[in-house]
Amino acid sequence: MLDTPSDKAKTTNHMMPEDTPELRQLYADFEAESLMPLWTQIDNIMPHTPAPKAVPHVWKWANLLPLAERSGELVPVGRGGERRALGLANPGLGGRPYVSPTLWAAIQYLGPKETAPEHRHSQNAFRFVVEGEGVWTVVNGDPVRMSRGDFLLTPGWCFHGHHNQTDKPMAWIDGLDIPFSYQNDVGFLEFGSERVTDYSTPNYSRGERLWCHPGLRPLSGLQNTVSSPIGAYRWEHTDRALTEQLLLEDEGQPATVEQGHAAVRYVNPTTGGDVLPTIRAEFHRLRAGTETPTRREVGSTVFQVFHGSGAVVLDGVTHRLDIGDMFVVPSWVPWSLQAESQFDLFRFSDAPIMERLHFDRVQIEPTK
Repeated sequence: MLDTPSDKAKTTNHMMPEDTPELRQLYADFEAESLMPLWTQIDNIMPHTPAPKAVPHVWKWANLLPLAERSGELVPVGRGGERRALGLANPGLGGRPYVSPTLWAAIQYLGPKETAPEHRHSQNAFRFVVEGEGVWTVVNGDPVRMSRGDFLLTPGWCFHGHHNQTDKPMAWIDGLDIPFSYQNDVGFLEFGSERVTDYSTPNYSRGERLWCHPGLRPLSGLQNTVSSPIGAYRWEHTDRALTEQLLLEDEGQPATVEQGHAAVRYVNPTTGGDVLPTIRAEFHRLRAGTETPTRREVGSTVFQVFHGSGAVVLDGVTHRLDIGDMFVVPSWVPWSLQAESQFDLFRFSDAPIMERLHFDRVQIEPTK
């Protein structure tokens, strides 16, 4: 039923008309024709600042991993369900399996000697490994090793499956743009092989061998690509880049984003832009004792703690964090980080969408 001037709208707009039987009949006729007048809805659909339904939330790795392990004992992986993945459901989104209105995040679990069958979908995806090894993801026929600290890509419409070659299970996190794709009705899913197309276990994928040489671009790959052609961004390079930023800071060079705060963005080497058209990925390292300024950003972002301990302050509430813990920051919610020890965090967000549509906005509070 539509709000009338005697309801909420009248209290927020002094120019609302007087409540009369004729006006009530007008509203009834609106409803019969599936119409909603702007003057009764403006506070809901055009707030003065973002008013996200998603809420800040923290998921503890100490709780997530045992649940994934129990799922491994009880739920098979294979055609139909496709993946043993536990989506993080934001408590503010009414039971939907979304971490935010644009992003999907999950912990995926693959048991010893298991294979997740190949499929492909329109949605863009990545994987990040907080611990473990022994699984290869095969993307368009290219086997890619998954190891601790690695960031791995599965761009939209690439066939992919996973196989565990060891006698131990492995878990990692997945990130996709499923909610954004679902809301805009752009999703397709196609099944591939029941098995993966290549069970070899190379240390480096073909994509890495071609593209991962600093400052060098193969002449066979001069055409720009929408998503990065690199299958895996290895931890050894991420760690070295962060270490060097902090060493340069010690030498008085302007190498860090803030005092004691080193950060890198994973990029598409063909464009210098984001690795995926809808998802940005970064890695952050804070020295022990560092606190970042409080900031607000349009769009949503998700973090996972990779190393060390510290805290995040979400909308004024402090949450202590340990290795593996994940948290979401909805649009325009104030947040900051506090490092107890060296504090390493993986971050992904919907920033490419916000920037491409020119909705992006950032507000940073002055340091006290």
